Amino acid sequence: MSDDLESKIEEAIKNPRNLGEMKDADAVGTVGSADCGDMLRMWIKFKEEGGRKIIDRATFQSFGCQTAIAVASVATEMLRGKTAAEASAMSGEELAAPLGPLPPVKIHCAQLVEGALRSALGGEEAQAAQTKSTSPTLLDSFGAHAKSQTKVKVVLRATDAVVSASRIHEQR
Repeated sequence: MSDDLESKIEEAIKNPRNLGEMKDADAVGTVGSADCGDMLRMWIKFKEEGGRKIIDRATFQSFGCQTAIAVASVATEMLRGKTAAEASAMSGEELAAPLGPLPPVKIHCAQLVEGALRSALGGEEAQAAQTKSTSPTLLDSFGAHAKSQTKVKVVLRATDAVVSASRIHEQR
């Protein structure tokens, strides 16, 4: 990776934007595989502006590498003010553009963010009523395949937990 890309990813990890669950989201999308460890959930809130329904806010949670977290961070900023159609037309490459070109081995990180976005926008009206009351947490989704019920307490501090989780994933 280029030094410029690495510094932009490092900055996004140190100061992630829009990290965390959104309680009053209109749409929620989750993608990934608990088997490999890469998972991303995105929450979207809409508002009416000028007769158009636009994205007011987007947030995310991720079990993934630093690049996936960085792409999600910059992508959630880019989505503000876009319609659902405009947002769903964006490619992973466009969502990662503020970071610069990703190396081939990291393209899946942008595709993960694109997938979560499209999952959320795929049926936002139908999802909205359902997700407000029944949507499992990302941790629930991650552990859904486990046979035994184990309680896990996850405490996230924007600087420590995200970086630690990313470093663990990068070491695999």
